[in-house]
Parts: sequence; structure tokens; C-alpha cells
Amino acid sequence: MTASQPKADLQRYLQSARVALVWKLEGLGEYDVRRPLTPTGTNLLGLVKHAAGVELGYFGETFGRPFGEVLPAYEDDAEANQDMWATADESREEILALYRRVAEHADATIAELPLDAVGRVRWWPGERGEVTLHQILVHVISDLQRHAGHADLVRELVDGTVGLQSGTDNMPPGDRAWWEEYRQRLERVAREAG
Repeated sequence: MTASQPKADLQRYLQSARVALVWKLEGLGEYDVRRPLTPTGTNLLGLVKHAAGVELGYFGETFGRPFGEVLPAYEDDAEANQDMWATADESREEILALYRRVAEHADATIAELPLDAVGRVRWWPGERGEVTLHQILVHVISDLQRHAGHADLVRELVDGTVGLQSGTDNMPPGDRAWWEEYRQRLERVAREAG
């Protein structure tokens, strides 16, 4: 067994969340990556756009590390929830490129600061706003994994694609008929319990 390297461990989980989230867009057309499939409008490209803003805020502003670009979704005159969807003028390629640049910026922050480096999250209340890089890494990993889970469900609704990452579905074996029977069984159980 090798010795634990906490920063490298956290970085690996952060990267895993990024990969899982972005992978959910692969192979889909523009409509499907933007299509709102929940009552609150959750969509795949919007989740990636939101993740870019999350990482930029927490690994940039929190530690006094300017990014050099202003994201329109975070300007004072931005409409509510603008970070959760892509306008018709924002291409998938632009949003993915932005997310790559933001991830590089975040990775540089992580590489250059110790885990006990102190920052301030201005949008968190009072005393809670003073944080360490370690706390922020855990927070952002949790947030991105949550959104990767949202993306899992949205992608399954779009075309039935499921799984953890490309080539690693992490699902029990079963063909379409097996899954339909399984789902019907769960529906019967739910009705019996209800």
C-alpha cells in the first residue's frame, strides 16, 4: 500500500467529476444537450456551464486568483439562473473550451497553494466564509458529483445512455427487456407499498 497523498487524491476525484459531467454531452446534437428535461429546466450543457462558474468562483475569487475573463452569467445584470443554460449564441464548443480554461485555472490554484491556504467565500455568510483550500476542494467535488448525477439522469432521459464514464458503465448486466421487466417490478412494488 502506498502512502496517502491528500491533495493528489482530492485532485483525482475532482477530475473524475469533470470527466463524468462532460462525457454526458458526447454524441448528442445541439437540441439534446440544451433540452430542459425537468420542471426546473435542468439540461446537460447548462450543467457544464454552471460547473465552470462554480470552479471559477471557488478556485479563483475565493483565493484572490483572478481569471481574466468575466462570465456574463455572473454579472450584476445577469438574469436569474443564467448560469444553468446556454443561450442560442453560446456554442457547445465555447462552453466546453471555457470549462477547460477554468479547470486549468483551478488546477493551477490547487497546485500552487497548500491545502491549509486560507481564502474567503464572499457569498457565504459571516464566519463560514473563511475557508481552506482543503474545504473548498471537498465542497466543489461534492457539488460537481451532484451535478454529474443530475447529468446521468438527464442523459438517460434523452437517449437511454447510462454509466459512470465512457467505457465504464458501472451498471448490472441486462438487455432492454431485462431493464423493462426490472422497472415494471419496481413499479408494482411501489404501488403495493403505496
